[in-house]
Amino acid sequence: MATSTSSDALKNFTGSLVLAGAGKMGGAMLSGWLDGGLDAKRVTIIEPFPSDDTRDFVARGVRLNPETKDIGTADVLVLAVKPQMFRDAGPQLKPLVGSSTLVVSIMAGTTIAALTEVCGGKVIRAMPNTPAAIGRGITVAVPADGVAPDQRAVADALLRATGGVEWVDDEALMDAVTAVSGSGPAYVFLLAEELARAGVAAGLPEALATTLARATVSGSGELLRLSDLDSATLRKNVTSPGGTTAAALEVLMGANGFQPLLTKAIAAATKRSKELAK
Repeated sequence: MATSTSSDALKNFTGSLVLAGAGKMGGAMLSGWLDGGLDAKRVTIIEPFPSDDTRDFVARGVRLNPETKDIGTADVLVLAVKPQMFRDAGPQLKPLVGSSTLVVSIMAGTTIAALTEVCGGKVIRAMPNTPAAIGRGITVAVPADGVAPDQRAVADALLRATGGVEWVDDEALMDAVTAVSGSGPAYVFLLAEELARAGVAAGLPEALATTLARATVSGSGELLRLSDLDSATLRKNVTSPGGTTAAALEVLMGANGFQPLLTKAIAAATKRSKELAK
């Protein structure tokens, strides 16, 4: 959720903001901004296929799909379109960008160089993840050269409205960031899926196995969030010598277990992110 500092920045924002793309992630961010105090009348959505949820923002005062000439130059442009559609959307977006427009991209695999080429402006590249939809996301952001401190503060407030924000100076880190936190929720959901499947194989009814798996994964995540202990210590606290957990971890932490498999998976996702950037 928005912190008091980011909420103040949203309430005090007096410019114009254009959100290009109001799908699940873009819509989640916009909800966070409005809930954090951003004046809806300062926001314009560009979305060629608006959903009912997108249209609901209009009732809150947001403009939806006006003519480009009626928008003018935006103070902030947030890019939440599908990466493969970005270059096609470029001719519609570029007239909205002036030399001092802050351009914040949450598109995976889209480099600062590509953003500057297609849109121009002062670019910040960011990678959020889907828990942003419930205000529990984590976003990593990297600014291009020339982004002013006050623009970075605005971007931080916008991104922080849906969770935590980490800033880096090296854009090359973004491929690994995408692999770890951008794609990471899918790995956690897979864990819940396979934990339930393994429970069924061990003899549990499917509904019970699913309930236990979901509650265990979500509850453990919340414990990890709230605890001052690191994940290794929390794991050890569950593990009695010679007990059932130790028997399972002997498999999961074996030579062909979880760690080398996850390392291989992250490497594959990182490689794919680099390929998409080309």
